[in-house]
Parts: sequence; structure tokens; C-alpha cells
Amino acid sequence: QVQLVESGGGLVQAGDSLTLSCAASGRTFNTMGWFRQAPGKEREFVAAIGWTGDSTVYADSVKGRFAISRDKAKNTVYLQMNSLKPEDTAVYYCAARVGPLTTIQRNYNYGGQGTQVTVSS
Repeated sequence: QVQLVESGGGLVQAGDSLTLSCAASGRTFNTMGWFRQAPGKEREFVAAIGWTGDSTVYADSVKGRFAISRDKAKNTVYLQMNSLKPEDTAVYYCAARVGPLTTIQRNYNYGGQGTQVTVSS
């Protein structure tokens, strides 16, 4: 049974840093990514990483502030979030797919339950 379990969310102040983790079990995935959904908004792509870790892609809104990485031995993906802004407040969801890197949510096969990130001003 495949499971993706996110952790690391919380309440921080603007300018702070936070690291999210997503532990996968049941199988390994070529691509793992993060999406987020703010209240009243659609879920949006944040970042994704390929199998080797050399290939990454970011949403323009987080480029230069967030960094995605993975530990294949632990089957875990991380999202290091720096210089957080109030507009980063959202539920962050981990996602995984067997296929190659993509920013399109519907192309991901599995998703987690989400972890709340709240950034106060």
C-alpha cells in the first residue's frame, strides 16, 4: 500500500524558514513534488524533483526561496522554505508519480493528506 505522509508544517513569522518532509512508503517514485492550496484558491504547483535529484522545477513564486531535495535511501522528499511570506500560507501537499518530471497535478498518481503552513506578518 502506497502512502505519502507529510510533516513539518507550523506557524512561523514572515522571514522565517521551515522545512517540510514527505515520507513515501510502498514503492519508490521517479518524480516527487509539492503543491499547495490557500483558502479560497485552487491548488497550485510549488516544486518537483526527479529521481536523481539533479532535475528540479519550481513555481516562479517560490524560485530562489524554496529548495526541494530528496533522500532516496529514506524514500523522502523535503521542501526547504526560506524567507517565508504571508502569501505562502497554505496547506502543502506532497505528490508522487512514476513518470518523468511534471508540474501538472493531474499527472501525479499519489498524494498526501497535507500539512498546514501559516506565515504571520
